[in-house]
Order: sequence, then C-alpha cells, then structure tokens
Amino acid sequence: MTVTCCIRYVIDPFKRDAFEAYARNWLTIIPACGGDLVGYFMPHEGTNNIALALISFDSLAAYESYRARIKADAAGTANFKFAEAERIILSEERSFLRPVKKAT
Repeated sequence: MTVTCCIRYVIDPFKRDAFEAYARNWLTIIPACGGDLVGYFMPHEGTNNIALALISFDSLAAYESYRARIKADAAGTANFKFAEAERIILSEERSFLRPVKKAT
C-alpha cells in the first residue's frame, strides 16, 4: 500500500524566497534518496505562511529507510543546515496518508 507523507510547514512569510530555494534543493535530493516526490507547494493566495510537501513511498518501512538515507546524504544535510541557519521554518508537521481507492 502506498503512503504519502504530507509535510505542512509554517514558514516566515518574510523569508519565502529562502524557503523556495530550500524546497527547490529537495527536488533532486528527495528522489536520489528514494522518495517519490509529488511536489513542494508555496503559498500563493490567502495564507502567506503555509507551504506543503508531498512525498510518496511504497510503505512506512520504505519511508524509514529513506529518512536514514536523507540524513546521511551530504546535500540533504547541507539543506537542513541552510534552513536552520536562515530560520525560515517556524514549525512543521508530518501526516501519513493513503489514497482512496475506487470501490469494486
């Protein structure tokens, strides 16, 4: 069963450009570490401090393996440090979702 990790970020609205650079970095790092990146989504209209990321995995076990790989990845580590140094993310929440399948 596929699971999708939905990351909800509360970002500093005055640092949206920095967050977008952070998100853009993940576009190559996440797939290289085994995640099926659906995408990063920036605020556009309405709330100016909420961003989302959606990353799919074959299972929660695959997600756990991915987490270990991304923490050991040099580019991933650098991106985490960039976000921390710039203080662009105020908080984040992870939810794990499954797709709704058509009834048979």
